[in-house]
Amino acid sequence: MFIPTTVEEVKNLGWERLDVILISGDSYIDSPFIGAAVIGKVLLKAGYRVGIIAQPDLHSPVDIMRLGEPSLFWGVTAGSIDSMISNYTATLKKRKSDDYTPGGTNTRRPDRATISYSNLIRRYYKDTVPIVLGGIEASLRRIAHYDYWTDKIRKPVLFDAKADYLVYGMGERTVLDLAAGLKNGRDVRSLRGICYASTEIPAGYMELPPFQEAAVDQEAFTQMFHQFYRNNDPLNAIGLAQKVDRRYLVQNPPSLSLSQAELDDVYALPYEHAQHPYYEKQGKVKALETIRFSVSTHRGCYGECNFCAIAIHEGRTIQWRSPDSIAAEVEGMVNRPGFKGYVLDVGGPTANMYGYECEKKLKSGSCKDKRCLYPQVCNQLHVDHGPLLKLMQRLERIPGIKKVQVSSGVRYDLLQADPKGDEYLAEVVEKHVSGQMKVAPEHTEEHVLKLMGKPGTQSLLRFKADFERLTRKAGKEQYLTYYLIAAHPGCTMKDMQNVHRFTRERLKLTPEQVQVFTPSPSTYSTLMYYTEKDPFTGEKLFVEKGLKGKESQKVIVTGKTEYRRSHKNN
Repeated sequence: MFIPTTVEEVKNLGWERLDVILISGDSYIDSPFIGAAVIGKVLLKAGYRVGIIAQPDLHSPVDIMRLGEPSLFWGVTAGSIDSMISNYTATLKKRKSDDYTPGGTNTRRPDRATISYSNLIRRYYKDTVPIVLGGIEASLRRIAHYDYWTDKIRKPVLFDAKADYLVYGMGERTVLDLAAGLKNGRDVRSLRGICYASTEIPAGYMELPPFQEAAVDQEAFTQMFHQFYRNNDPLNAIGLAQKVDRRYLVQNPPSLSLSQAELDDVYALPYEHAQHPYYEKQGKVKALETIRFSVSTHRGCYGECNFCAIAIHEGRTIQWRSPDSIAAEVEGMVNRPGFKGYVLDVGGPTANMYGYECEKKLKSGSCKDKRCLYPQVCNQLHVDHGPLLKLMQRLERIPGIKKVQVSSGVRYDLLQADPKGDEYLAEVVEKHVSGQMKVAPEHTEEHVLKLMGKPGTQSLLRFKADFERLTRKAGKEQYLTYYLIAAHPGCTMKDMQNVHRFTRERLKLTPEQVQVFTPSPSTYSTLMYYTEKDPFTGEKLFVEKGLKGKESQKVIVTGKTEYRRSHKNN
């Protein structure tokens, strides 16, 4: 069933009052790929009465008041993407489309949606139950953070939203503990995975540089970010506190990871894999075109690319579903309306991080002084594509399945670190590529790749040769698609000219998938952008901050001059 979003649905369930109402910046898509849907279904299974209001109108009480006031808490999320990234390009142009809004026109998600929705609740419910923030926008803005769109350090979002609690990371376990605590009148401030405001620092917590200092002193901000980043593993993190005006933002240690059985249970919940009919009447959502017939195999990423926020939000430790759980989902997919036999993706943040992890990390947490994949794959990470290879072979044998695709990309350095890597790649090339295979080298210049935390071009060229060799052997006509980033901190026009030369001469193409670097909250690359320094060495960096310069870096590689013309008046 869908989570109710109308009064009629609530009445039909025989409920007089809801326990929890979720507010989302996305349309309500009932899918395990959508955080609000997952949290709602987890709470429903636990016996709570849950409703959801998607993209409420900020200028009217009609939407926000239609389900009444919950008895336990309001859950607020900006949606699947930070609302500022959803609403603006890297060169600050307003985006016209939104894949998570009915009809696809970007008219329903407000800027800083987490704050806007919290203010909307307070406007019409003065002394209401707790407001709990969640989702990726809240998670990445939970401490003082650089905000690209105002070019300044902003307070932790809990303070600007005037909310009561913030659930960060993957919140299934935390939200259940929070709901139980509020229901039973217990003090919930000791729960893992939450942030809250306090007049004092809990015993044993590390005090970060205060907001007022970090907002004006780049060295203090850098120190703050290092301490924040190093305390994100549930097995070895300590609690953090940051003074903001007269109070402290308190961040408890992260929630413990779900066991495989618990993760399987989350994906076994009865999702509709569709947009709620109430919102479907307003138009279709483009996001469903891919997620309806895709399967998530795992969460987390130990790649830790400096420009990516996945490690901060989902964690550095991979949690993977059992093969039985994944196969059951694919078997159920066969009977979904519109399914034509093609599973569009089996993967996660990176497809080939399934089924293996560092034993040391699983016992004592992530290393604080080194990374799993950079500058090379750690010898403690025993890369093994065997479980993933068996999984793919199992899925393709399910009756009704014509093809299982890998669309979420692979890490070629992991393939090359595993004796079974070539066998896995041969299987993918022969059976699981739909014309093009996505890889993300991001750049070609060694000093920029170092700042990104990405492997060098030698492994890229080796992968290209392997892919083309196996493609010829399979008798296929298939191609590689390369994702690149322009204007990353440390990257100059000359560097992008070298990228252009490399892609033309060594990759034999003109890339189309080139994006201008977006300084999203709480990443090391954003720290570099703000401070114009390498945070690990203190070395001064060139950072392209002009909009014309950013677009020009992209144009050098793509040759698409319309980007340059669009900013001729800037």
